[in-house]
Amino acid sequence: MSDPHDASRHWPIKPQILDRRSVARSRLFHVEELDLRFSNGAERTFERLTGTGQGVGAVMIVAMPDPEHVLLIREYAAGFEDYVLTLPKGLVDPGEDIVTAANRELMEECGFGAHRIEPLVELSLAPNYMRHRMQVLLATDLYPKRLPGDEPEPLVVETHAIDELSALLAREDFHEARAIAALFIARDKLRSEAPDEAGLW
Repeated sequence: MSDPHDASRHWPIKPQILDRRSVARSRLFHVEELDLRFSNGAERTFERLTGTGQGVGAVMIVAMPDPEHVLLIREYAAGFEDYVLTLPKGLVDPGEDIVTAANRELMEECGFGAHRIEPLVELSLAPNYMRHRMQVLLATDLYPKRLPGDEPEPLVVETHAIDELSALLAREDFHEARAIAALFIARDKLRSEAPDEAGLW
């Protein structure tokens, strides 16, 4: 007997890709057009943005120097033509796993390494237009370690209380959706842990 709560029974059939074309390509981006035919016969052309880099993914790091605080970076965001506050992040280089990439990015952007790094969640961004996925990792038991990065200028590192996310959300320079989601997910995980586990930091 089928499970009445099985949502997969109600999933639509994925559209057929009739054709795909390259529309534009730059150093970082590749724009494609997809001609699609949906299961009801409707046909549409969709555009999507794909990367052209050699990386195999991306990481975002919730790095905690102690059980109450998180490290944020201030960097220039060309899309907004202004500086924004966000979490350290970057591409996974060929041959790296996500833990190695997260530790490297943390060293490059914040001047710290982590003895303990654990994956939290995978996030996407604007899935109607992009295939981009980002792995969020929690880094604890930090130690000073600086690696040279590819940033055009030194990044400003700030420390904020992870239990005061409402104060961060009230700031005009903190609005990246992935960073907001990552902090709430990390905070909920930390709250669910037993006190003695948190004390192992």
